[in-house]
Order: sequence, then structure tokens, then C-alpha cells
Amino acid sequence: MDQKSNISRRRKSALNDGGAKYKAKRDKLIRVAADLFKEQGYNTTTLNDIAAHAGLDRASVYYYVGNKEEFFRDAVRGGVEHNAEEVEKILQRDDLSIEEKLEHLIELLMQSYGDTYPYMYVYIQEEMHKIADAQTEWAKEMLEKTKRFERAVIRLINQGVSDGIFRDDIPPSLAANAVFGMLNWTYRWYTPKNKYSPKEISDTFSSIFLKGLMK
Repeated sequence: MDQKSNISRRRKSALNDGGAKYKAKRDKLIRVAADLFKEQGYNTTTLNDIAAHAGLDRASVYYYVGNKEEFFRDAVRGGVEHNAEEVEKILQRDDLSIEEKLEHLIELLMQSYGDTYPYMYVYIQEEMHKIADAQTEWAKEMLEKTKRFERAVIRLINQGVSDGIFRDDIPPSLAANAVFGMLNWTYRWYTPKNKYSPKEISDTFSSIFLKGLMK
């Protein structure tokens, strides 16, 4: 217990100091953990697995990250927060039509899957409530930011229906589920080495989705 407490104090001190070398090593460990979560699943992956793949012992891993859940939190936070911020920027643009805003949102999400690979896919793949207490501030924050994206898509579809651009016989929530289903299912087959770029994938999905909605 004393050894763990000492490591915890050293970790907090190192995090506060924010040294570039420490941060780089910590980021590398988070990447190793995310790769393993994607490949093996969160529940199956152990700290010993992460340590072994990083070429460290378990005690050294504790110097950088306190527990497995912290690996998960740090792996997914950046992508979720970035997307939530960009959604608001797209919605506020007056130079884009409803269809163009939807295209931008679809491109944003798919591009984030490629840019942050495999972090965002880990978020999709794992049921977060089984990893983190749903009542924690972090879990609530991530859920709210995710819902913000979903609400934006539904809002635009509703607006398109009201303006007579989109069909009114398709429930907007069901249409939104369709586009997120296409995008989120890419975790099963997309990698940065895929023959199709995130832009090519999002353009194809946008075409399929919007042609199905248009009157």
C-alpha cells in the first residue's frame, strides 16, 4: 500500500509539472492501451497486458496512469470533446444549406475516426456504462457531448422536413439512427490502411443518406 501511495504521489507531481518527456511517454502508453482495447476488448485487457506491450513492468505503468479506466477516459476524451465543439461551429454557419451541414457533420465524425484511430472506435466498441460509473461527472460529460451530436443531426433533419426539402414519411430519429449506424459500423472494418479514405467514406455515406431523404 505504501509503495502504491508513493507512486500515486509521484504520478500527481509529474502530471502537474507537465514535462514533455513524461507526457510523451504517457501518451504512448495510452495509445498502446487503446490498441489493445480495440483488439481484445476493454474487459479482457489487463494492466499487465498494457505493461508487457509497452515494454514496462506494472509498477512503471502506475507512474503514468492510475488504473485501466483512466486509460480509457484519456483515450476517448479528446475526440469526443473536439467533435462536440465542431458540431456547434457547423450549426452556426450561415453559408451552408441544411444538406451541406449534414454532409459536414457526417464528414466530421468519419474524419475523427480516422484522425484519432483507434480512440473513437474504442468509445463506440465498448459499452461505457460497464466501464465507468454512469453517475460520475466524466461519464455524464461524455454522454452529453455525444448526445449533442445526435441532437444536431435530428434537428437538421426536422428542419429539412419543415422546409419541404426532405420526405416527411421518415421519422427523423430513425433517419438519424440510420446515418449513425453506417458511420459507427465502420469500427468493424476501417483502419488507416483502408483502401478508402475517411473523406471518400463520408462522401459515399452522405450520398446514400441524403438521396434517401430528399423528396
